[in-house]
Amino acid sequence: MKKKWLLAICFICLNISPVFGESYAFKEYIFDTGKLKPVDSILKVKIGDKAPDFSLPSLSGDKISLSSFKGKKNVVLSFVPAAWTPVCSDQWPGYNIAQELFKESDSILLGITVDNIPTLYAWTKQMGGVWFPVLSDFWPHGNVSEKYGILRSTGESERALLIVDKNGIIRYAKVVDINKRPDLGDLAKELEKLN
Repeated sequence: MKKKWLLAICFICLNISPVFGESYAFKEYIFDTGKLKPVDSILKVKIGDKAPDFSLPSLSGDKISLSSFKGKKNVVLSFVPAAWTPVCSDQWPGYNIAQELFKESDSILLGITVDNIPTLYAWTKQMGGVWFPVLSDFWPHGNVSEKYGILRSTGESERALLIVDKNGIIRYAKVVDINKRPDLGDLAKELEKLN
C-alpha cells in the first residue's frame, strides 16, 4: 500500500516536468502538436454502465477483447490521441514505473489509440517498450473511441481513462485535457476502491 502511494506521488511530481522517461531520448522524433482544444467530444458512457465490448488488434498480433477479461481482471482503458506526440510519449512510459499499482488492484491496462499497428510498433519500441497490451483502433477508424464517445472531430481519440470492473461495469470514466497527462494519483485512488 505504502509503495503504491509512493509511486503515485513520484509520478505526480514528474507531471510537472515537460518530458518524462524515455521520450527525452527520442525527442527529435516527437511532433509538436501545439496547444489543442482541451476536449472535443461528449462521453457516451457513464459510471454504472456496462462497458461497450470491443475486439482490437494488438502489437502481439492477437486480437484482444474487453470481454475476455470478464470475471478475471479489472481493466483500465487508456485512450491516447496519437503516437509520436509529446504528452502521449510521456504518459504511457510513465505507466511502466507504476506497474505495481495495476497488479495490486488485480487490473490489466490496455492502451488504445487510433494509430495503425506499424506506427504503434515503431513508437513503443522507440519508447523502450511498455508492459501492457497496446491496441489499434485504426480500422474501422476510431470505431471503439466513437462507441465510448471520445472520438474527436479531428479523428483522434480524447485522452481518457476508464476503469471497467471484473463484471464489465464502468467504475471510473474521465476525459482529461488532451494537452496534459492524467493524474496517476487519481487513478491510484480509483483502483484502490476496487479492493
